[in-house]
Amino acid sequence: MAVHLHPQDNVAIAKIALQAGVVLEIERPAGTTGRPGPRARVRVRQPIPSGHKIALREIAADEPVRRYGQLIGFASRAISPGEHVHTHNLGVQDFARALDSGAGVRPVVPVPERERRTFMGYRRADGRVGTRNVVAVISSVNCSAHAALEIAHAFAPERLAPYRNVDGVVAFVHQSGCSSRIGSPDYVFLQRTLAGVARHPNVGACVLVGLGCEVNQIGTLVETYDLCHCGNAPPGCPPALLIQELGGIRKTVEAGIATVEGLLPTVNATVRSAQPVSELVVALQCGGSDGWSGVTANPAIGLVADEVVRQGGTVLLAETPEIYGAEHLLARRAVSQELVEALMAHVRWWEAHTQRLGIRMDNNPSPGNKAGGLTTIYEKSVGAVAKGGSTPLTGVYDYAEPVTARGLTFMNSPGNDWISVTGQVGGGCNLVLFSTGRGSVFGSRLAPCIKVSSNSDTYRRMVDDMDVNASAVLEGTALGDVAAELLDRVVAVASGQPSKSEAQGVGESEFCPWGLGGTL
Repeated sequence: MAVHLHPQDNVAIAKIALQAGVVLEIERPAGTTGRPGPRARVRVRQPIPSGHKIALREIAADEPVRRYGQLIGFASRAISPGEHVHTHNLGVQDFARALDSGAGVRPVVPVPERERRTFMGYRRADGRVGTRNVVAVISSVNCSAHAALEIAHAFAPERLAPYRNVDGVVAFVHQSGCSSRIGSPDYVFLQRTLAGVARHPNVGACVLVGLGCEVNQIGTLVETYDLCHCGNAPPGCPPALLIQELGGIRKTVEAGIATVEGLLPTVNATVRSAQPVSELVVALQCGGSDGWSGVTANPAIGLVADEVVRQGGTVLLAETPEIYGAEHLLARRAVSQELVEALMAHVRWWEAHTQRLGIRMDNNPSPGNKAGGLTTIYEKSVGAVAKGGSTPLTGVYDYAEPVTARGLTFMNSPGNDWISVTGQVGGGCNLVLFSTGRGSVFGSRLAPCIKVSSNSDTYRRMVDDMDVNASAVLEGTALGDVAAELLDRVVAVASGQPSKSEAQGVGESEFCPWGLGGTL
């Protein structure tokens, strides 16, 4: 009825809703001897929802509360055995974190070349490999968003039927591109993200659509990011359409449709072929987390991340506010002190940023996270970091920067799902692994998104949106078996099998570059 995750934990997690008066007999996890510890008998003092925490012993005021063997907060008052541990008696305080780089590095044992798995992907001229082959219609500014959407939406599946190797014509629109300072963080993030789409290995060709007078000039974008030499598109600079020069939306849409029609035969000429899993760049993401996310879905994703790295591939963790309180766990796995400093610079920026905005890092978890059993940002972060597996940290990047390192990497981004994934995709991720406990309907039209449910209730209720059910771990299935199933799904989706969100056409509205404000 409850799970005790680590010998040092002074709380357990309710597997089912517990009523007052129930006596729990909890077998403590195995310690260093490998033998289970003595059983703990605890009488439940009040109703405790599934996924929530129950105190296993007396916890004094200000005493650390531990889960996963890690500190997740401090008791805001004395807590009795059997008591519900949540927002009413658990809070955050500053605590020292050891940031010794390399202390937790475990050497990666690579899979021998002859044993490496393959998927059916699209190899580009520059050597990168796509999991999809789309034509991207990219809006430079919100003013051209409608035209970009009209162009892309003209290419329904029946119109693309003659082009069997084209996976879609996709619009990438947003609500910015003007009224900002050239060179500002908003401007840089937007340009870097749009350039990342244009150069993305899942893009066979792109068309740029602008108004003409915006701050985010197409010519500057093309020149700054050398989009005339993308390595994945037809030779030459990408076609650019300016509404003011063409004479309005209708004429621009007509010109855009004709331009895409002219690109389709070239894009269709690229076909899927067997490619090594080492060419995957997998975004690791979570949204709508609950008390089981860090027990089932995130650790399963972590094992898949480790295997992708062993195969020679790349995985990208993100969401800086959702590693807060657990950043030391990543720092200990960094291969250099420079990476620790880069990681911590992003953490310190977020501390200052939230202070300027008059909010706190502990304003995350969300109300839904808390209803699912997560209490503090420390608790959420420790569970979220599990998505990164156990391999060394080899790279740290700012938002939407191109990811070039192999292995486990990290990108600075908000905890907001769609903004974070947009940055990861802008950095070159060609597939997304997304865990959820409360339920998420997120999708991405550029990099297919595989959603992993942490519990059976959510999986059954939202079966049309969930790809894999990781909660079998709670019923006795080995975590490695769930991870093996998930890895098989990764290979299948990378090879062209639609994910649940893809099958429903989800992912166009979820493209959302990070904006920090400063509108003029």
